[in-house]
Amino acid sequence: MRSIRSAGRSAGRAVGVAVLIGVMVSLLGYGVSRAIARQRAAVAMAASANAFIATLNADQRTKALFRFEDEQRKDFFFVPRSRFGVPLKDLDEKQRRLAMDFLRTGLGVAGYQKATTIISLEPVLFELEGVKRIHPRDPELYYVSIFGTPSPKSPWGWRFEGHHLSVNVTVVGSELVASAPLFMGSNPAEVREGPRKGLRTLAGEEDEARALIQSLDEKQRSVAIYQEKAPADILTMNSRKVDPLKPEGLAAAALNPAQRKQLMKLIEVYLGRMPEEVAAARRAKLSGGGIEKITFAWAGGINRGDYHYYRVQGPTFLIEYDDTQNNANHIHSVWRDFNGDFGTDLIAEHYRLTPHRQFAAK
Repeated sequence: MRSIRSAGRSAGRAVGVAVLIGVMVSLLGYGVSRAIARQRAAVAMAASANAFIATLNADQRTKALFRFEDEQRKDFFFVPRSRFGVPLKDLDEKQRRLAMDFLRTGLGVAGYQKATTIISLEPVLFELEGVKRIHPRDPELYYVSIFGTPSPKSPWGWRFEGHHLSVNVTVVGSELVASAPLFMGSNPAEVREGPRKGLRTLAGEEDEARALIQSLDEKQRSVAIYQEKAPADILTMNSRKVDPLKPEGLAAAALNPAQRKQLMKLIEVYLGRMPEEVAAARRAKLSGGGIEKITFAWAGGINRGDYHYYRVQGPTFLIEYDDTQNNANHIHSVWRDFNGDFGTDLIAEHYRLTPHRQFAAK
């Protein structure tokens, strides 16, 4: 009898060990698959960048290529202004196609669709403003800048930027990719006349947040709405370094399961702007930082057409959104990383783990 019990315990331990090994193998496989996916993203970006660079003439190269450590790498903005980089206007048809293919590698499917729609709104805005136009509205005034040498040997980065669009990507090694700051805006937020009437480029960013604020009960809402008047714009604007904003609003820990699901649905709208490989890494950061620590803060009215602002802030990231300009029909929205904007954390880790040497000069 004792031998039977002993045998049973041994069999149980064997099964337990087998299950543990199975779990470890699964986790290892998952980690390896994610690393392979990130590597594919980094390789695709480098290949696309080099294909684009190969078509540039000497003048275009002078405009488009910078050393990695050039301060222009962090000089992003989302308003019409003079910019460094080579504009679409200076590119022939083949080069433009390659530039857009390059942009596609830095965005998710939804993100690329939003980016191209944002660009296509420039002629709409031109018509709306008419003789009152004070800034150039031109879908060809979007600029490509590449910082460093696109390869796994040293960090490099790139930016695609113009009015209401700023995609900033840093690549470190063969698989580490950072994609912040990532700004998208829309003016008009909703096209209200003409052949594109009803078009809402950033509908998810607006609707999912409003669904969340309207789902809150009176007590929750009194905490989430931290001020009655919405600020005139996102608070971080084009700051090169962003620290956590004043803790305001309602913590995810105070949400019921349905509301927490809605919060994550809102965050997924922003993750959907990014390549899936990058979005997956961010989801892991969200979980590691503690989803219950994420806060949702709102300012302004909660009904469609009201001036409004919100932010979603976690231990590692910040989402800001504002719709107050042009009679609340002009959206600004951005994803920022407190320690990852422009790949700061990845670069530091790279030099901690590899021999120190100077960046390769361009």
